[in-house]
Amino acid sequence: MAVPDRGVHGPLTGVRVVELAGIGPGPFAAMLLADLGADVVRVDRPGGPGLAIDPAYDVTNRNKRSVVVDMKAPGGAERVLDLAARADVLVEGYRPGVAERLGVGPEACHARNPALVYGRMTGWGQEGPLAARAGHDISYIALTGTLGMIGNPGEPPAVPANLVGDYAGGSLYLVVGVLAALHHARATGTGQVVDAAIVDGAAHLASMIHGMVAAGGWQDRRGANLLDGGCPFYGTYETADGAHMAVGALEQRFYDEFTELIGLRDLAPARGDIARWGELREAVAARFRTRTRAEWTALFEGTDACVAPVLSLREAPDHPHLAARGTFTDHGGITQPAPAPRFSATPTAVRGGPARPGADTAEVARDWDVPDLAATAPAPGPAPAPASAPAPAPASAPAPAPAPGEATPSRAPSQEGP
Repeated sequence: MAVPDRGVHGPLTGVRVVELAGIGPGPFAAMLLADLGADVVRVDRPGGPGLAIDPAYDVTNRNKRSVVVDMKAPGGAERVLDLAARADVLVEGYRPGVAERLGVGPEACHARNPALVYGRMTGWGQEGPLAARAGHDISYIALTGTLGMIGNPGEPPAVPANLVGDYAGGSLYLVVGVLAALHHARATGTGQVVDAAIVDGAAHLASMIHGMVAAGGWQDRRGANLLDGGCPFYGTYETADGAHMAVGALEQRFYDEFTELIGLRDLAPARGDIARWGELREAVAARFRTRTRAEWTALFEGTDACVAPVLSLREAPDHPHLAARGTFTDHGGITQPAPAPRFSATPTAVRGGPARPGADTAEVARDWDVPDLAATAPAPGPAPAPASAPAPAPASAPAPAPAPGEATPSRAPSQEGP
C-alpha cells in the first residue's frame, strides 16, 4: 500500500478530518477533502462496509489513512470521540439518530470539541417524513424532479448512474457546507452541524431550470426543451460505426458553423424555428450516419461548432486534450481522475492509494496523540494484492449490489442497522 505523503499538498494542508466509514457520497466527499490536502482518517468498522468492491481499487479512499474501531465494543465510541476532539471536521453518513445511539453524535462530539464541524450526509435529510427510510441515488433524484427531466420523450427517464444525486447533489454540497462551516469555526471558535441531504442538493442543481419554468421558457416534460435533447442542435447522434457525437451548437454563430460543416447550411431552418426542429433533427441524424466517429471528429477538429466525440470511460484518458492537462493520472496501476480543481500556489496530487482498513492505526495514534487507539484496535486484515486491472464483467451482468439491509438514506451502511 502506498502511504500518503504528509507534506504540504493542497490548500487544506493542516486540516484534520474524521470520516466514519460508509459507501457512496460520504467517502467521495472525504476524498475531495483529502485531495485538497486534508489529513483524513477513515474510521472503518470490523468487517468492512459491505460494498462489493475490492478495497485495493476503491479510489474514493485515496489520500486517506484508516483505523478500525468497533463502536459497539466497550471503549469504541470513546476512541472516536478522542479523534473528534483533535479534528476540525467529522463526516458521517448514517441514518438519522444512529450516530447518537453509537455515542458519537454531534452533542457528544461538541462536548469534547466545540469548534468541530460535524458533517452529516444523508439522502432524505435529518428531518422530514422520509428521513428514516432507506434509499439510493435514484430514489432521491426521482422525488426532486431531476430524474424526470432526463431522457427521451415517450420513454422512461434515463438513469444517469449515481452522479446527479450521490456525488453532485450529495458529496459536493456536503464539501461546500463543511468548508463554509470551517471558515465560520476558524473565525468564531464555534462549530456546527452541516445537514447535507441529497434531495436538497439535487433540487438545488435545477435552480436555473425552475426559473425557466416560471418564466415559461421550459416545458415540464422530457425532450421538449433547449437543454434536454429536445433541441436538435443540442444532443447526441449516432455515427456510421455505431458510435456517437455530441452537439452543443447553441449560439447563432456556432449553429451557423455547425450546419456549414455538416453540409446543411442551405437546407437548415432558422435556429429559432421550433416548429421545424423535428425536420432538422432528422436531417442532422441522417448526415451523422454517413461517416464514422473518427471521421466526424477530424472534420470538426479546430472549429467552434461545439461538436465532440462521445468517449467511453476507458477511452477518455487517451484524449489528447485530457492527456495534456493531466485530467487522469495513474497511481498504483489504477488509472483514475486526478484531483480537481487546480491550484496555482497549493497544487494537489494523488499522494497515496486506497487506504487499507486498519493499516494506519499506529501511525494515526502517534500523529494525533491518541495512544488508546492503537491499544484497542483490531488487527488489520491482510494487505491487498498489487493493483492490476480486474477482469471486466460480462456486458450483460449488472454490478453486484450491497447486501440486503446495508443501504441507508445516504448509501452508507449503518453500524446500528436499519
